[in-house]
Amino acid sequence: MVRIKPLHFGNKPYFSFKQFLLQKFNFPVYKLCVDAGFTCPNRDGRVGYEGCTYCYNPGFSPVVTFDRGDNYALMHIQEQIQRLRLKSKRKGKFLIYFQPYTNTYGSLERLTALYDVVLQNEDVVGLCIGTRPDCVGDEILSLIEEYAKNYHIWLEYGLQSIHDYTLKRINRGHSFAQFEDAIDRTKGRGIFICVHIILGLPGETRTEMIETVKTLSKMGIDGIKIHHLQVIKGTMLADEFYQGKVKVFTPEEFIPLVCDMLEYLSPKIAVQRLFGEVLDEKLLIAPCWIKPKNEIFAAIEAEFLRRGSFQGGKSL
Repeated sequence: MVRIKPLHFGNKPYFSFKQFLLQKFNFPVYKLCVDAGFTCPNRDGRVGYEGCTYCYNPGFSPVVTFDRGDNYALMHIQEQIQRLRLKSKRKGKFLIYFQPYTNTYGSLERLTALYDVVLQNEDVVGLCIGTRPDCVGDEILSLIEEYAKNYHIWLEYGLQSIHDYTLKRINRGHSFAQFEDAIDRTKGRGIFICVHIILGLPGETRTEMIETVKTLSKMGIDGIKIHHLQVIKGTMLADEFYQGKVKVFTPEEFIPLVCDMLEYLSPKIAVQRLFGEVLDEKLLIAPCWIKPKNEIFAAIEAEFLRRGSFQGGKSL
């Protein structure tokens, strides 16, 4: 049977987030990342102190630049937004992305104050809120549900893998069951759900990675961010890498793998990210890909063309 690429993909072999936003809005919409000064229960002692083995947020976020704390963040969040708007030089509307660490890990009063001050901007149409599945109690979900009645709201859940042995191996601090529970309680509230996964986590096979995508495809999520494992200076993963316990992908290994993954991903799920990116090259130990981003994107599309395939081709 010949499978036809879904029309809503546009000119891509996958359902890009850009395409999703074009279909959702009648005007250009972009993300602006802000740092609201949150920490993480896997760092402050509630769950653990050392964090995930791979995690050093300043390597992945462009905005972890100030001392963390409630008052500073609230005072300077608008300043961040204005600076980022000027820097982006993009004309359109914005989704404000609360990115570093766990952005629902606070009191209802603190969350309300932060979300309210951001949404005062006329050109802000919604929020993207990065969090963990163990930091979304029902009261917090009900608060975010209220915002979703008038704004475009995403909750971005860090998962990384469905396999509990992997989550333990990377010191994630929560289980897949906790993730399932969070997703079940988030659905039906008008909130869009995005899930982050990492390909190449220590000990995982290709089959296990594909199991993660197959499982997520059936869970009713709306978006996915795919990262490749990256080794950052100062992390526990870096120590393991130098001990020869961690392998990373070359572009030639990763490109066919990510296409394999996307072939099993539901065509209804918007792809917000195809591979990881470390913004401060001085922090990156491995893999150091020479190819620029646009060449990686082009190579992924070329691989799909070579296969005559597309996102969801093996799930239809």
